[in-house]
Amino acid sequence: MLQVIIKLIGVLLVLLGVILIYDARILTKKFFGFGDQNDASQGLKILGFIIAIVGGLIVYFA
Repeated sequence: MLQVIIKLIGVLLVLLGVILIYDARILTKKFFGFGDQNDASQGLKILGFIIAIVGGLIVYFA
């Protein structure tokens, strides 16, 4: 049962990472000004990639 919960958390992390990668430009339009929009979207994409990798590793090794 615990293994299923851990895999579910890993899948949710992968989903969150993919959403951050895909919607980075939309999210930065809501939260940041136009001056730092490119840097913020790049940062969100990098963060989403790292979160997706961590979630994938959790699913793979759990």
